[in-house]
Amino acid sequence: MTTVTDERDLSFVPVRNPRPRKLTAGQIECYNAQGYLAPFDLFSPAQALKNRAYFDGLLAAVKAAQDGRDSYAINGYHTRCGGIYDLATESRILDLVEDLVGPDIICWATHFFCKLPHDPKSVPWHQDASYWPLTPARTVTVWLAIDDADAENSAMEFIPGTHTMGPLRWREAQGPAVLNQEIVDIERLGRPVVNALKAGQISLHADMLAHGSGPNPSDRRRCGLTMRFCPPSVRALNPGWAGNAILCRGRDAHGYWKHHVRPQGDSLGTGPKPKSIGGN
Repeated sequence: MTTVTDERDLSFVPVRNPRPRKLTAGQIECYNAQGYLAPFDLFSPAQALKNRAYFDGLLAAVKAAQDGRDSYAINGYHTRCGGIYDLATESRILDLVEDLVGPDIICWATHFFCKLPHDPKSVPWHQDASYWPLTPARTVTVWLAIDDADAENSAMEFIPGTHTMGPLRWREAQGPAVLNQEIVDIERLGRPVVNALKAGQISLHADMLAHGSGPNPSDRRRCGLTMRFCPPSVRALNPGWAGNAILCRGRDAHGYWKHHVRPQGDSLGTGPKPKSIGGN
């Protein structure tokens, strides 16, 4: 059994925003209490098809490289692929994120989580921030549905309120799994809620919220793009984690992060290799 005991601040601080731009006061209250908000209709059906076609092209290029990368390998490419950069800086997404993290916004990570049909791997119950050498825990994850996600094809599930419980005990995951942490005795923490999303919709969740997903037994793919947003006051205890950021909005008065401009085209190369940084 493992418990996080280090210098990171992994507490949840409720959002206090008396003048939100897009969210209502009730939605912010719900985020503080439940740890997530969903769904939001952001992309039209035509735009959702465009997002899917873009991912399909990236996945085909990764497979064609035949270098061992799989459907989970498109991880951290937002500073190398213009299309991912554009999604991370999409104003409709940032307007919602701003109401939760403030006017200065960094995107420090992105990851396509793509469960192919009949994928036997689960994403065990975990807290994202447990994986990250960042402090304080103030990251909001946006999960953009590339495909329709529902209970049938193993949509992400949340356990509301667990973001306020601090670091939860975990052990090494058992069986085929995408990530290696698995929260202990998850059934005692509450009833899971399925984060069902249509392609083009998004959800937002706090980095200490317990979540996971099972294997995909269906004939349908389930892909989503995670984007990690935080204020510039968050810092990396491991310097290697601070070098892949985008200043999406506002300014960085702290200087903890290395920021990148929009890349030209899409450069998939042979890396970076996937890291266990949470997600679903």
